[in-house]
Amino acid sequence: MPLTTDPPAERTAPERAAPERAAPAPADDPAPLKVVPVRHPWRWAAVAVTAVLIAQFVHGLVTNPAWEWEVFAQFFTAETVLKAVWVTLQLTVYGTALGFVLGVVLAFMRLSASPFLRWVAFGYVWAFRSIPLIVQLLFWFNLAYLYKRLDFGIPFGPGFFHFDTMGLVGAMGAAVLGLALHQAAYAAEIVRGGVLAVDAGQLEAAAALGLPRLRQLRRIVLPQAMRSILPNATNEVISLFKGTSIVSVMAIGELFYQVQVIYGRNGRVVPLLMVATAWYVLLTTVLSVLQHYVERHFSKGATR
Repeated sequence: MPLTTDPPAERTAPERAAPERAAPAPADDPAPLKVVPVRHPWRWAAVAVTAVLIAQFVHGLVTNPAWEWEVFAQFFTAETVLKAVWVTLQLTVYGTALGFVLGVVLAFMRLSASPFLRWVAFGYVWAFRSIPLIVQLLFWFNLAYLYKRLDFGIPFGPGFFHFDTMGLVGAMGAAVLGLALHQAAYAAEIVRGGVLAVDAGQLEAAAALGLPRLRQLRRIVLPQAMRSILPNATNEVISLFKGTSIVSVMAIGELFYQVQVIYGRNGRVVPLLMVATAWYVLLTTVLSVLQHYVERHFSKGATR
């Protein structure tokens, strides 16, 4: 006997005419909630205060006659100042190039499996980071006082030829040598840190594929290490660029020394200092822009 169910009850006319009511919304439905954005009153207050302070500073620069902007405009592109800027750029380029070349060598000596090479590189970094730069510059400038001549021949034995050191290292050569050797100690640690930041598993994979060590370094290690090296290296270059002012103790006509000479004659200290400041800011900005594009080149494939 088939099982059957009772037929649905016939609805009355009022029930058929009444519209169906929607089910009540659950209590956790976010639709009826009013979204209120987060307000940051203190942030806007800080923005307003900072904007007022900047506006006051700029207004003081423009309206205060003590800045003597006409003197600034007169000497900003003066021939003596431009020559001093060129000397500063030469010191920076030579010191950076020689310093980072030696720094790369020292970095890989510290990463070497030879304990002797590691300790030699560590001793160099320790010594040149400990001795003040001005002492190193004066040491190289007075090299002829310590060593009258240099002999070349058998170690601890007779020399085959020699030459005097009096004219060997001039003021410019001593400055470049001191800056480069000082920079090498910091560059070594920057390069070593960048190399250590590369995952060792990638080198193991490259070695398993039979790639030579030099190709591993050139195609795998350095492109990735440059992402860590570049920001710190640029900071060191900028510091060296501004630190060239210390060679003024050797009477080298770099930017800061030349500015001192000029305001020592005419007494316009503030506008001449602003000339040096403007050149430092301008060239530092150029270095920062170059850093941006070089970093973007080496970050390909690493950022989205």
